[in-house]
Amino acid sequence: MIITITLVVASLLELIDVTIVNVAITNIADSFGADLSTIAWLIAGYSMATAIVVPITGRLAAIFGRRRYFIGSILLFTFSSFMCGQSGSINALIFWRIVQGAGGGALLATANTVLVEIYPDDMVGFANSMFGIGAVLGPAIGPILGGYLVSNYAWPWIFYVNIPIGILAAVLSMIYIKEPPQKMKVGAFDWQGLLFLIIGVGALQVVLEQGAHASWFKSNYIIFLTIAATIGITSFIYWEIKKAKNPMVDLTILKNREVILGSIFIFILGVGLFGSLFLLPIFQQRLLGFSAFQSGLSFIPAGVASFIMMPALGILLKKGTSPRLLATIGLGLFAVSLFMFSWQDLQPEGIIMGDFFLPMVLNGIGKTCLFVPLMTITMSRLKGADIAQGAGLANMSRLLGGSFGVALTATFINYRSVFYRSRLATNISNYNHGTEPWVDQLTQFFMGKEAGLIKETHQVYAILESSLVKNVVQLSYSDAFFCIGLFFLFCIPCMLFIRKVK
Repeated sequence: MIITITLVVASLLELIDVTIVNVAITNIADSFGADLSTIAWLIAGYSMATAIVVPITGRLAAIFGRRRYFIGSILLFTFSSFMCGQSGSINALIFWRIVQGAGGGALLATANTVLVEIYPDDMVGFANSMFGIGAVLGPAIGPILGGYLVSNYAWPWIFYVNIPIGILAAVLSMIYIKEPPQKMKVGAFDWQGLLFLIIGVGALQVVLEQGAHASWFKSNYIIFLTIAATIGITSFIYWEIKKAKNPMVDLTILKNREVILGSIFIFILGVGLFGSLFLLPIFQQRLLGFSAFQSGLSFIPAGVASFIMMPALGILLKKGTSPRLLATIGLGLFAVSLFMFSWQDLQPEGIIMGDFFLPMVLNGIGKTCLFVPLMTITMSRLKGADIAQGAGLANMSRLLGGSFGVALTATFINYRSVFYRSRLATNISNYNHGTEPWVDQLTQFFMGKEAGLIKETHQVYAILESSLVKNVVQLSYSDAFFCIGLFFLFCIPCMLFIRKVK
């Protein structure tokens, strides 16, 4: 259990940092005078480095020794966190965020591998439930912790908070983490495979993170990176399967049906999890007037529900409950929670934080019922060195799914906003029977304030524009929540393709 706590704490460090920066973006931009496209690299660079390192962790751990590699990754993550807080320029901060992402990806996949290996076969589900505490709670805790630190201190503290926890995790790892009894054959280092992976996954991550800002394929920059991603990933797969004598990533494990289906569903979970995490804070802050801290607090019910469900799921799996059944329940509950978000209506009295309680609880239970069984299914038939490869592929699937989820959601929101604005704006005119009395009423109100005619007109138009924007945003976000929920609902029949796992 000491090893388990150590590994979960280390994983939590990395996963909190996936979302903790989101609430501090505005403060960091103001601090350095940077524009939004530059600031976006704080998230894109971190995700890119993590996605590249995660699948090759098994290979690197075999080369350096898993214990040394794990401790080194914690120390690298902790040191880069300190340097992020000390950064004197936006370029320095972006560089150290990339280093932080590399260290975080390494410790995440290694922690998952060690957890599965230290428990007996009949407790693999419990091991995955313990790892899931970090995987599910981390992205939810990030906005809460980030909002509190930014509101009460300053943005560097979102990085400094990692330092004492990182040191504690490194010390505990030095004492309790041991090298595995079976050593993997190392052989020559696969430099070509690493190069193709960096080009392919790196370019893909940048396309997904920056595509919406750059108007997708209207930008030559995005077109070039898409071509690079396609060539890089295709070359990587061909090289690893056909040419490499000591492949960086052993893709032969994809012959295992559970690994490939589990990774696909974990990718789907990443789409929904990160897509909804992207939507909710913006919806709450732009439409409901929540502060960053209040928005973070609204995630507490989901976090508590996940925390309670994790060990319960581990026990259910140990007693023989079907992972496929639990994952199906998770898909249904997650879909229902997103439907409930889409049904939120902005009444005159407004929405209070309590209105998010039930959907957040269902959201927390749903994503937990998905993550733990899916990881159990993915790792169920793997042994020895294959466990590290399976953990790396599964975690990379979740990260890439998250990037796809955020990119698709942002694009969908932009598309629906244009659609609703064009539809609603046609109804606002002096010849519309609904608009005319409202404009007259507002004009009379401002005339009572002794404003000039020109000023009255500008004020009335400003209120009309504000109301229009509010309705456009509400309708667009409601559609986004509904479509993600519908996507999860349609995925339920696909669970039948997964074989029963003992």
